Amino acid sequence: MTNGTHGFIQIIFIFIKTSFMIKIDIIQADITDQDVDAIVNAANEHLAHGGGVAGAISRKGGPEIQKQSNEWIKTQGIVKTGTAAMTSGGLLKAKYVIHAVGPVMGSGDEDNKLRSATLSALELANKYEIKSIAFPAISTGIFGYPIEKCAKIMFKTVLDYSEKKSSLNNVIFSLYDNNSFTIFQNTYTILRRS
Repeated sequence: MTNGTHGFIQIIFIFIKTSFMIKIDIIQADITDQDVDAIVNAANEHLAHGGGVAGAISRKGGPEIQKQSNEWIKTQGIVKTGTAAMTSGGLLKAKYVIHAVGPVMGSGDEDNKLRSATLSALELANKYEIKSIAFPAISTGIFGYPIEKCAKIMFKTVLDYSEKKSSLNNVIFSLYDNNSFTIFQNTYTILRRS
């Protein structure tokens, strides 16, 4: 189904090994418009939300998100790469923003850092009994991580995590541009065949 310039594909994964089910949606849309319990911000270690996804979230969510982020840094220190922190969603539809710090390309061990950032966001969502969460393509903007690898690692991390009991029942990959959306669709198709 398509809607104007925004595409949509819905994928439901049912795991035979467990009794758990998770619905995964891949959409082409602005993550700041998602009506979910939490959206994930592709953050930096200092939670300075100036540009990219972080800037868009901060602008649309209002000053409260940056204020809470500053307070987090003041009391907890930096958010290390591969981990996540949470603030309110401010003026967003989402109640929470989970700030996941992915790798900068060239920093070393990028695949494991991306896997860890994705997993940290999922675990934080479960800790706060979040039922629906929307992810961007973490680290693929200014951090320079390849979108194809990002899609594969993020999908595999979500699939592995879904084998555990958790509060999550819907994971959305919200991709802003058509290229990213198409790559995530194609990656899913390849993973499904393997």
